Amino acid sequence: MNSNAQDRPYWTIDGSELTDALGSGAGGLTASEAAQRLVRLGANSIEESTRVSAIRLLMRQFESPLVLILVFAAVVSTLLQQWVDAAIVVTIVLGSSLLGFYQENRASQAVEALKRRLALTCRVVRDGTEKIVPVSSVVPGDIVLLAAGNLIPADGLVLEAADFLVSEAAMTGESFPVEKRPGKIAADAPISARTNAVFLGASVRSGTARVLAVKTGRQSEFGAIAARLRGRPAETDFARGVRRFGYLLIRVMVLIVLFVLTVNLLLDRPVAESLLFAVALAVGLSPELLPAIITVTLSAGAKGMSERGVIVRRLEAIENLGSMDIFCTDKTGTLTEGTVVLHEAIDADGRRSDEVLQFAFLNASFETGIENPIDAAIIGKGETANLTTAGYSKIDEIPYDFTRRLLTIVVESEHSSQRRIVTKGAFDNVLAACTSVSRSGATIPLDEALREELARFPESRGAEGYRVLAIATRETDVKADYTRDDEAGMTLQGFLVFEDPPKAEAKKTISDLAALGIRIKVISGDNRFVTAHVAQVVGLNPAGILTGDEIAKLNDEALWNMAARTDLFVEVDPQQKERIIRALQRTGHSVGYLGDGINDAPALHVADVGISVEQAVDVARESADIILLNRDLDVLRSGIEEGRRTFANTLKYISITTSANFGNMVSMALATPLLPYLPLSAKQILLNNFLSDMPSIAISSDNADPEQIATPQRWSIRDIQRFMVVFGLISSCFDMLTFATLLFVFHASEATFQTSWFMISLLTELGVVLVLRTRKPAWKSRPSSLLLWSTIAVSGATLTIPYLGTLAGVFDFVPLSATQMGAAILIIAAYLAATEIVKQRVFSPQPRRGDRVSE
Repeated sequence: MNSNAQDRPYWTIDGSELTDALGSGAGGLTASEAAQRLVRLGANSIEESTRVSAIRLLMRQFESPLVLILVFAAVVSTLLQQWVDAAIVVTIVLGSSLLGFYQENRASQAVEALKRRLALTCRVVRDGTEKIVPVSSVVPGDIVLLAAGNLIPADGLVLEAADFLVSEAAMTGESFPVEKRPGKIAADAPISARTNAVFLGASVRSGTARVLAVKTGRQSEFGAIAARLRGRPAETDFARGVRRFGYLLIRVMVLIVLFVLTVNLLLDRPVAESLLFAVALAVGLSPELLPAIITVTLSAGAKGMSERGVIVRRLEAIENLGSMDIFCTDKTGTLTEGTVVLHEAIDADGRRSDEVLQFAFLNASFETGIENPIDAAIIGKGETANLTTAGYSKIDEIPYDFTRRLLTIVVESEHSSQRRIVTKGAFDNVLAACTSVSRSGATIPLDEALREELARFPESRGAEGYRVLAIATRETDVKADYTRDDEAGMTLQGFLVFEDPPKAEAKKTISDLAALGIRIKVISGDNRFVTAHVAQVVGLNPAGILTGDEIAKLNDEALWNMAARTDLFVEVDPQQKERIIRALQRTGHSVGYLGDGINDAPALHVADVGISVEQAVDVARESADIILLNRDLDVLRSGIEEGRRTFANTLKYISITTSANFGNMVSMALATPLLPYLPLSAKQILLNNFLSDMPSIAISSDNADPEQIATPQRWSIRDIQRFMVVFGLISSCFDMLTFATLLFVFHASEATFQTSWFMISLLTELGVVLVLRTRKPAWKSRPSSLLLWSTIAVSGATLTIPYLGTLAGVFDFVPLSATQMGAAILIIAAYLAATEIVKQRVFSPQPRRGDRVSE
């Protein structure tokens, strides 16, 4: 930009001057110049980088306080010249960190590949031609072409605009769209008053525009705000629960570790050995793999869902997908085929009409706003009838919006000195703009009786499953600009009858979703008659219906009561969609919403899980958490099942690990003051911890029982605490049995005691995963191959380590006699059997007082 223009805010500069200053023009930048600017200025992104680098990810493995405890242990060992202990600690630190790095890096690469698949694109003019480029490659000087549904890719100056309405709520807090026009604005104008400028992150509600990109990425207004507010995204309920539970474990761990350390010192045990033991105990009792396990499990779930045609944009959404119990959707493309066909064009007398079809064809062909299946159906029908726009030229356009529900084109015919306004839209809205109707070649006034007669036509066809739009026209004088005020005093020409048949498989899919505990609710802007017909065909209740007008008359409390009992919401506007979602949430439901249009963005944003499709408009895709590659409820059903499997596996690790840790804490606390030596040395605790962690990663691949995915799942700290206490205390009871057997039956030496308990504690921890991973009898539920074989491999290593000579000597292990080994195996078998028996009682359905046993 030249120095004169650079010194002034761009919204104060004329469009042509600013275009020249940025080295652009009517033909936009050249491809080579755009590439040079991209290299010089960087990608058009407010993120620091597209993904965490491998080096940064590796370093992040060492940021955990738990790893720092290990490092502290290594330092203490080194200072005390315990070289073997120090080497073991360092080896375990590196082993655990590299394992976490490998899993997280692989998961990160998979998620990044999914994000690249959904990367936003936009239309720009380069080298004089229109091109579609990634939003990240937009640079200052690009001419950007915008239409309804687009997200604005950069801060820029409006060069041309036609009824260009932009939603800037994220920037200004103003919920209503703002109209943007070319011009110059005062330098001191606030963002909300810069009506000639657009900003990155805003969305186009209606109309079209040519915009000159001026500031991109972190140089934009949105980038500046993001830089000031940069931090972690809002914490989900699931993440909050994990964090709070982790804090609970850490508090308990600190108390017990301090207790154990104090007892050791009071018993005059060596300070160095006691300190190493306490530090190792803190590590061994902590769920240090929890963050990595959650990331890996969710990432593996996201990868599995992508193979089923469901792409996860935000990993946390998997938990919400698993807990969803109400699913809201429009009918088009989900309950219906989504292939809209113009069945017939009919005049106001009820006869097929080529003239009405011609008017509709002109309106659809010249429309430049939202690409939609209705216009595509009109154009297809018109081309089949050999219609053209020859002899007509477009003068102006009044874009569609969701309040007027009208689309108007102003055309000029070479055979007439006057211009003609052609309007199509929802029947009620078109009829309200008309004062006359064309019948039998004559134009007659519209009175109330005639309006009622005409209104019966869309009702009767709607009851048959057809959607009816109306066409109206008016001749008008030549003038510079046409506005919504010109949509008045029109003449109704006729009707357009569209067909979008219900999907053959929709009824079965809805039944399958109901079997998963999910209730379908239709939220549609379409009329009540068409929606009720489709609902009845696919098995929904057409009687439970609320219209937009009825919703507008309800206060929030009344809507809370009505929403849960209503299956069909019809003739609603975008704000009402959002109200419905919030009402359902207010009554305790986890709500999913599927949408693909501009009017769906508010509802997608507030839903517990926003779902869109790959072909959706930009603003809908960016508002969604999950993207379907195919707009098919059966694809969503498989995604829900995969999401529930992922959530179930995450809870398996949390529940099993915390119960094992809690049991070990209690056992250590009880054993330390009673034993003449430490129950395990520091290096043995660390080895135990490392080996038990290895199969845990495989939990992400585990199979889930049908019962685990049959109903919506919710995070419950109370249930996990109950699980932890019950099964942790069972573990402690058998630890006490082990101690008693070793001391009073075998009169075990320190080395024999530590070797035996190392094997028993590790093998019970490995075995109990296979027992507690399912609520069914363990032998009736098949674990994944990876989980099963990794558990077998580590179990085999555990049994052989005491007999490996040098390696056994490093860890102070000694071989066990056949009798001692037999006793250990009996204790392990008894523990697993007891856990299985208690599990059946804990997980059996027990109706609580006040609960209904059945409904």
